[in-house]
Amino acid sequence: MTIRSFLAPTGRLASGLLLLVGLVGRAAAEPVDTTRGLLSFLGKSGKLRIIPSQAAKVLRLPALERFFASRGSDLDPGFHDAEMAAPDGEAVHLLSLVPFSSKEHGLLGGYRLGVWPGERNGRQAVPDGFIPVTLDNLNLAVSKRFHLADFVTHDQPTVWPKYLVLEPRLLDKLELLADALEAAGRSAHLVVMSGFRTPQYNAKGVGRRGGRAKDSQHMYGDAADVFVDGDENGRMDDLNGDGRVNRADAQWLLALAEGIELAHPDLIGGLSAYKPTAAHGPFLHVDVRGVRARW
Repeated sequence: MTIRSFLAPTGRLASGLLLLVGLVGRAAAEPVDTTRGLLSFLGKSGKLRIIPSQAAKVLRLPALERFFASRGSDLDPGFHDAEMAAPDGEAVHLLSLVPFSSKEHGLLGGYRLGVWPGERNGRQAVPDGFIPVTLDNLNLAVSKRFHLADFVTHDQPTVWPKYLVLEPRLLDKLELLADALEAAGRSAHLVVMSGFRTPQYNAKGVGRRGGRAKDSQHMYGDAADVFVDGDENGRMDDLNGDGRVNRADAQWLLALAEGIELAHPDLIGGLSAYKPTAAHGPFLHVDVRGVRARW
């Protein structure tokens, strides 16, 4: 997750600022209603469950004021319980990132991350920092339906802690997609086949055989490859009801995601329906890069 997505006026993750514009404007003139202030951080879906700590400091929420007064403004990296809950009663945690500058020679502790293109060319954005993932917080809910474990890179199984980049708008888009599936009478069980990819892991699949882009959105925490698995057989469901499971089902899901982008232009990004292979079933790539992309 990146703080830039909530605060920065320009750049890759700028549209997240829309979550705060109305709120900050009111805060200067009057105290912010606790429920309304918190809701501004829960996304268009209302289902986000983590708040970047730096962004949270602008809120005049009593719980947060007490929290920062007792602990100070510089929080240790990781998740913090501010004793706040979403309207459904689920816990909402504050998140403090490990600074990007903590990475040295492609490593953070014993975890191999690799090198982002922006570190080499100085032109592209790099993440603000990293979410530390441990065995203790692996199953922490980052939104109503998704957990940290869903987005961790699929390598280095014995290395802990791991580190993750995760964009809140991606979570919001996936939650809205799950809501749309439910409204269409389908299962809302979206499985993340691939979430965040470290640059070193992504590089292993670059090229025609691997099928990964050299500058994949997955490296920035704003992309996921997903499929619907209501029967929990590890493959895409027959979404279009034709009795088969193939790329047409991923295209059906893509059309649903198109509707979300039309309704929420700040969540616009890449969408692509992939056919099944011997290794996996059909799936949909979803990202929130900020511009429309189809391939």
